[in-house]
Amino acid sequence: MTNGGFGEEVRMPRFRRPRIFLAPVRWLAGALLVLVISLSSFYTIDPEEIGVVLRLGKYQYSTNPGLHMKLPLGIDRVTKVPVQRQLKEEFGFQTLSAGVKSEFTTRGREAESNMLTGDLNAAVVEWVVQFRIVEPYKYLFRVRNARETLHDMSEAVMRASVGDRTVNEVLTVGRQEIATQVEERLQELCDQYETGIKIEQVVLQDVNPPDQVKASFNEVNQAQQEREKLINEAQSEYNKVIPKAKGEAQQTISEAEGYALNRVNTARGDSARFASMYEEYRKAPEVTRTRIYLETMNLILPQVSKKVVIDETLKGVIPLLNLQPGSPLKGGEEK
Repeated sequence: MTNGGFGEEVRMPRFRRPRIFLAPVRWLAGALLVLVISLSSFYTIDPEEIGVVLRLGKYQYSTNPGLHMKLPLGIDRVTKVPVQRQLKEEFGFQTLSAGVKSEFTTRGREAESNMLTGDLNAAVVEWVVQFRIVEPYKYLFRVRNARETLHDMSEAVMRASVGDRTVNEVLTVGRQEIATQVEERLQELCDQYETGIKIEQVVLQDVNPPDQVKASFNEVNQAQQEREKLINEAQSEYNKVIPKAKGEAQQTISEAEGYALNRVNTARGDSARFASMYEEYRKAPEVTRTRIYLETMNLILPQVSKKVVIDETLKGVIPLLNLQPGSPLKGGEEK
């Protein structure tokens, strides 16, 4: 190459291709591949879970808690299902933080808690459904989005149960019956749809009338309670007076019946005694008169303080009597 016309030739340096050492790159790529395969070939299932293994999207088997192997690089995929954990669905409210002092919110959940009772009154019902996953295969593959399906079924069953009762039953005595009925009906639907879910408990968290009518409803309840109180007080007074009067009347009747029975039995006894004596008298008049005389004397003589026994042949009794002053026979006081 010439330089401008000065006649001097300038030689440019020859370009040399950089040398690349492929062996270390291959070793590094191989090590990364082995690491990826190793990491994707092992998985761990926690004690409260069951692992469901899918191979190219098809169910293969389930694994228990512990360390397990699978085909790497996404050929086998594992879905962990918490079968030992109690899960819950909340309706009408949402738990923001659970603890000693839990925080809740009802924002955005009002629609599912507003319900119509059987007597066409409104009620705000908040409840919780507690459940467990007992069959992971059914839970994952028999129903699409089983948890959302459970949520919809729970709301439908609760609305049907509340709609069969009056507002007073829903707010007071019927709460436990509603919870039991919803639990049984919801379990039937879960079994029918093969969701693999077992309902543990349905709890009515809070049941109130709507805020717009809560004051009026409380006044009605207060009036009803006052009415029940007055009825109970009147019933209490009735129970104090009427049973006592009935008891006294029954006592008087019983005493009169006893007195009448006594008089009748006594009269019958005297009559029977007289008849018996008369029969004996007819058989032996003299003996009967003597016996009656002796029995009469036996009753009379013990009552006499002073007795004088004389011979029936005696002509006078003067020598035998003490007629001195102070004597009890003087003046005819005792004879």
